[in-house]
Amino acid sequence: MAIISKGFGGRRRESVPGLPPGQYLTHDFPVLSAGPTPRIPLDRWRFTIQTETGDSKSWNWDEFMALPAEDYTVDIHCVTKWSKLGTTWRGVSLDTLMEQVESAADYTMVHSFGGYTTNVPMEDLLDGKAWIAYKFDGEDLAPEHGGPARLVVPHLYFWKSAKWVNGIQLMNEDEPGFWEAAGYHMYGDPWLEQRYQGD
Repeated sequence: MAIISKGFGGRRRESVPGLPPGQYLTHDFPVLSAGPTPRIPLDRWRFTIQTETGDSKSWNWDEFMALPAEDYTVDIHCVTKWSKLGTTWRGVSLDTLMEQVESAADYTMVHSFGGYTTNVPMEDLLDGKAWIAYKFDGEDLAPEHGGPARLVVPHLYFWKSAKWVNGIQLMNEDEPGFWEAAGYHMYGDPWLEQRYQGD
Protein backbone atom coordinates (compact mmCIF):
# COMPACT_ATOMS: atom_id res chain seq x y z
CA MET A 1 0.00 0.00 0.00
CA ALA A 2 1.45 3.35 -1.03
CA ILE A 3 1.98 5.95 1.67
CA ILE A 4 2.53 8.87 -0.67
CA SER A 5 0.41 10.11 -3.48
CA LYS A 6 1.56 12.53 -6.14
CA GLY A 7 -2.08 13.45 -6.71
CA PHE A 8 -2.52 15.99 -3.94
CA GLY A 9 -5.00 17.82 -6.19
CA GLY A 10 -3.85 21.31 -5.26
CA ARG A 11 -5.57 24.42 -6.49
CA ARG A 12 -4.57 26.58 -9.42
CA ARG A 13 -1.48 28.62 -8.56
CA GLU A 14 -2.26 32.24 -7.83
CA SER A 15 -0.07 35.06 -9.06
CA VAL A 16 1.08 36.29 -5.66
CA PRO A 17 4.56 37.59 -4.80
CA GLY A 18 6.30 35.21 -2.38
CA LEU A 19 4.44 32.13 -3.59
CA PRO A 20 6.75 29.26 -4.65
CA PRO A 21 5.97 27.23 -7.80
CA GLY A 22 2.96 24.93 -7.55
CA GLN A 23 1.61 26.51 -4.35
CA TYR A 24 -1.74 28.19 -3.64
CA LEU A 25 -2.39 30.88 -1.04
CA THR A 26 -4.41 30.07 2.07
CA HIS A 27 -5.60 32.44 4.79
CA ASP A 28 -6.47 29.72 7.30
CA PHE A 29 -3.96 27.33 8.92
CA PRO A 30 -4.61 23.76 7.75
CA VAL A 31 -3.94 20.98 10.27
CA LEU A 32 -2.01 18.01 8.87
CA SER A 33 -0.33 15.41 11.07
CA ALA A 34 1.17 11.95 10.65
CA GLY A 35 -0.64 10.65 13.74
CA PRO A 36 -2.75 11.65 16.75
CA THR A 37 -2.13 14.98 18.48
CA PRO A 38 -0.11 14.44 21.67
CA ARG A 39 -0.99 16.53 24.73
CA ILE A 40 2.23 17.31 26.60
CA PRO A 41 1.95 18.78 30.12
CA LEU A 42 4.48 21.56 30.57
CA ASP A 43 5.93 19.90 33.67
CA ARG A 44 6.83 16.89 31.47
CA TRP A 45 8.14 18.90 28.52
CA ARG A 46 11.88 18.76 27.90
CA PHE A 47 14.03 19.68 24.92
CA THR A 48 17.38 17.91 24.49
CA ILE A 49 20.23 18.38 22.03
CA GLN A 50 22.42 15.29 21.79
CA THR A 51 25.76 15.70 20.05
CA GLU A 52 27.46 13.25 17.72
CA THR A 53 29.73 12.22 20.64
CA GLY A 54 26.78 11.37 22.92
CA ASP A 55 26.96 14.49 25.11
CA SER A 56 23.64 16.20 25.72
CA LYS A 57 22.18 19.49 26.91
CA SER A 58 18.56 19.71 28.08
CA TRP A 59 16.09 22.41 29.08
CA ASN A 60 12.83 21.95 30.95
CA TRP A 61 9.95 24.34 30.16
CA ASP A 62 10.89 26.95 32.79
CA GLU A 63 14.54 26.92 31.69
CA PHE A 64 13.49 27.19 28.05
CA MET A 65 11.18 30.14 28.80
CA ALA A 66 14.09 31.93 30.49
CA LEU A 67 16.14 31.89 27.26
CA PRO A 68 16.22 34.97 25.00
CA ALA A 69 13.26 34.83 22.61
CA GLU A 70 12.53 36.51 19.27
CA ASP A 71 9.40 37.62 17.47
CA TYR A 72 9.56 36.97 13.73
CA THR A 73 7.32 37.02 10.67
CA VAL A 74 7.82 34.41 7.94
CA ASP A 75 6.04 32.71 5.05
CA ILE A 76 5.37 28.96 5.39
CA HIS A 77 4.86 26.43 2.60
CA CYS A 78 3.36 22.93 2.93
CA VAL A 79 4.24 20.06 0.60
CA THR A 80 0.48 19.59 0.10
CA LYS A 81 0.68 22.84 -1.90
CA TRP A 82 -0.72 25.47 0.46
CA SER A 83 1.29 28.53 1.48
CA LYS A 84 0.50 30.99 4.26
CA LEU A 85 2.26 34.32 4.02
CA GLY A 86 3.28 36.68 6.83
CA THR A 87 2.85 34.30 9.78
CA THR A 88 4.00 35.66 13.15
CA TRP A 89 5.74 33.56 15.78
CA ARG A 90 7.70 33.84 19.02
CA GLY A 91 10.41 31.41 19.92
CA VAL A 92 14.04 30.67 20.70
CA SER A 93 16.53 30.73 17.85
CA LEU A 94 18.50 27.55 17.24
CA ASP A 95 21.57 29.81 17.30
CA THR A 96 20.86 30.50 20.98
CA LEU A 97 20.48 26.81 21.79
CA MET A 98 23.53 25.70 19.82
CA GLU A 99 25.74 28.24 21.62
CA GLN A 100 25.57 25.87 24.60
CA VAL A 101 26.64 22.78 22.64
CA GLU A 102 30.01 21.66 21.26
CA SER A 103 29.62 19.97 17.91
CA ALA A 104 31.18 19.61 14.47
CA ALA A 105 28.19 17.74 13.03
CA ASP A 106 26.82 18.65 9.60
CA TYR A 107 23.45 16.90 9.94
CA THR A 108 20.61 16.63 12.44
CA MET A 109 17.63 14.44 13.17
CA VAL A 110 14.77 16.32 14.81
CA HIS A 111 12.67 14.27 17.27
CA SER A 112 9.14 14.85 18.49
CA PHE A 113 6.82 13.58 21.19
CA GLY A 114 4.89 10.79 19.50
CA GLY A 115 7.93 9.46 17.63
CA TYR A 116 7.98 11.70 14.54
CA THR A 117 11.40 12.50 13.07
CA THR A 118 12.75 14.63 10.24
CA ASN A 119 16.29 15.28 9.04
CA VAL A 120 17.57 18.84 8.56
CA PRO A 121 21.14 19.87 7.65
CA MET A 122 22.83 21.80 10.46
CA GLU A 123 23.44 24.83 8.25
CA ASP A 124 19.66 25.15 7.74
CA LEU A 125 19.10 25.56 11.48
CA LEU A 126 21.68 28.28 12.12
CA ASP A 127 22.30 31.94 11.17
CA GLY A 128 18.75 33.06 11.98
CA LYS A 129 17.06 30.39 9.84
CA ALA A 130 15.18 28.34 12.48
CA TRP A 131 13.44 28.60 15.84
CA ILE A 132 11.74 26.51 18.49
CA ALA A 133 8.44 28.40 18.55
CA TYR A 134 5.89 28.44 21.37
CA LYS A 135 3.59 31.27 20.26
CA PHE A 136 1.71 31.80 17.00
CA ASP A 137 -0.10 35.04 16.16
CA GLY A 138 0.39 36.27 19.72
CA GLU A 139 -1.19 33.21 21.37
CA ASP A 140 0.25 30.07 22.95
CA LEU A 141 0.84 27.51 20.20
CA ALA A 142 -2.19 25.21 20.02
CA PRO A 143 -1.56 21.45 20.31
CA GLU A 144 -2.92 20.77 16.80
CA HIS A 145 -0.26 23.14 15.43
CA GLY A 146 2.53 21.54 17.45
CA GLY A 147 2.18 23.14 20.87
CA PRO A 148 3.57 23.56 23.36
CA ALA A 149 6.58 24.02 21.03
CA ARG A 150 7.51 23.17 17.46
CA LEU A 151 10.45 23.68 15.15
CA VAL A 152 9.98 26.38 12.49
CA VAL A 153 12.28 26.23 9.46
CA PRO A 154 10.39 28.51 7.06
CA HIS A 155 12.65 28.21 4.02
CA LEU A 156 11.93 24.44 3.75
CA TYR A 157 8.62 22.64 3.23
CA PHE A 158 6.70 22.65 6.48
CA TRP A 159 7.02 18.90 7.19
CA LYS A 160 10.60 19.82 8.21
CA SER A 161 9.15 22.13 10.91
CA ALA A 162 8.44 19.26 13.30
CA LYS A 163 5.49 19.63 15.64
CA TRP A 164 5.72 18.75 19.38
CA VAL A 165 9.49 18.90 19.16
CA ASN A 166 11.47 17.44 22.06
CA GLY A 167 15.01 17.19 20.77
CA ILE A 168 17.64 17.29 18.08
CA GLN A 169 20.23 14.60 17.50
CA LEU A 170 23.43 15.87 15.85
CA MET A 171 24.93 13.49 13.28
CA ASN A 172 27.99 13.15 11.04
CA GLU A 173 25.98 11.44 8.26
CA ASP A 174 22.58 12.31 6.83
CA GLU A 175 19.73 9.86 7.48
CA PRO A 176 16.06 9.96 6.44
CA GLY A 177 13.37 10.81 8.95
CA PHE A 178 9.74 9.64 8.97
CA TRP A 179 8.47 11.14 5.68
CA GLU A 180 11.85 10.99 3.98
CA ALA A 181 11.99 7.21 4.54
CA ALA A 182 8.51 7.05 2.96
CA GLY A 183 9.69 8.77 -0.24
CA TYR A 184 9.66 12.48 0.48
CA HIS A 185 12.65 14.55 -0.62
CA MET A 186 15.65 14.51 1.73
CA TYR A 187 15.91 18.33 1.66
CA GLY A 188 12.56 19.89 0.70
CA ASP A 189 13.19 23.29 -0.90
CA PRO A 190 9.77 24.73 -1.91
CA TRP A 191 11.30 27.03 -4.53
CA LEU A 192 12.75 23.97 -6.30
CA GLU A 193 9.58 21.89 -5.71
CA GLN A 194 11.58 19.20 -3.89
CA ARG A 195 8.53 17.27 -2.74
CA TYR A 196 9.56 13.67 -3.40
CA GLN A 197 12.68 11.64 -4.07
CA GLY A 198 13.81 12.42 -7.61
CA ASP A 199 12.34 15.94 -7.67
